[in-house]
Amino acid sequence: MADLIALGKSIRIFLVDGTPTGLRTAEIPNWTGHVLVAPRIRISEALLRPEAAKTGVYLLVGEEAGRAIVYVGEGDSIADRVRKHAKDEDKDFWERVCLITSKDVNLTKAHVRYLESRLVQIIRRSNRAQVRNGNEPSPKILPEGDISDMEFFLGQLQILLPTVGMDFLRPATSPELGSLIPEKSGILLPQSSVPRVTLRLLHKSGVDARAFDNDGEIVVLSGSIGTGQNFKVNHYAPLRQSLIDEGKITILPDGGIQFLEDVPFSSPSAAAAVLNNRNSSGPREWRIEDTDQTLGEWRDALLDSSSKGLEMADF
Repeated sequence: MADLIALGKSIRIFLVDGTPTGLRTAEIPNWTGHVLVAPRIRISEALLRPEAAKTGVYLLVGEEAGRAIVYVGEGDSIADRVRKHAKDEDKDFWERVCLITSKDVNLTKAHVRYLESRLVQIIRRSNRAQVRNGNEPSPKILPEGDISDMEFFLGQLQILLPTVGMDFLRPATSPELGSLIPEKSGILLPQSSVPRVTLRLLHKSGVDARAFDNDGEIVVLSGSIGTGQNFKVNHYAPLRQSLIDEGKITILPDGGIQFLEDVPFSSPSAAAAVLNNRNSSGPREWRIEDTDQTLGEWRDALLDSSSKGLEMADF
């Protein structure tokens, strides 16, 4: 297998009305894909744009209990499909829409059905969002060359969408390996120069968990154990219950919890609170497994190291 190469990317984000919260378009130079993101309150404006009349896929995005909720769809005319969803009381969870099309006319119905199916798979595997599609769409059978093109298209989306606030498409990661985008593409995401370390959370209440810090995102590893004790204050209790309902976490006979798969969290405190079942200071409670430093101490050491490096460079 050829060596994987980490490539930098330029991304162009255009604020259609000059505001960061309004309509935004996003593109990657020399890529035919085009992304339009809009808040729900501006949906009528978004659907009047020419790209909304094209064949493509769309994401309806909301949040519940601190966890993203996503519905993935496709259509010959995205505008028609999204208008129906906007009036559907069963899909009232979403507050943002993302329209994904091509700047040329090469995306066919078969292509967008393939993209829809693969997007559902990727989002579910990333474990960063709850997918509201009732059934996983079956992928459309495409010629081998078209599959290669669509996998490259997906790879570009996985780079682009996190830059417009849709982090749930980031690939799943592991402590040992970088992030492949997508599974078949052979493209390696540029990785941080910060060393990846394993974290440990232990507590007499029954907590025994391992995780790693992925550029500020804490990924709790499968098999980690959390407490069954109930504490008065836990702002992340709804998130804990949501992960139980989704089958990511199971309740043990003694009332504790166990992670059944790797689960990413937006902060170390969110991860610690779900495990401890109480409000927690993640930087103080997570420890580096090899050195027993707290996560906060380790981050401070990195900062001190960079300051010394800057002083040496000035000298």
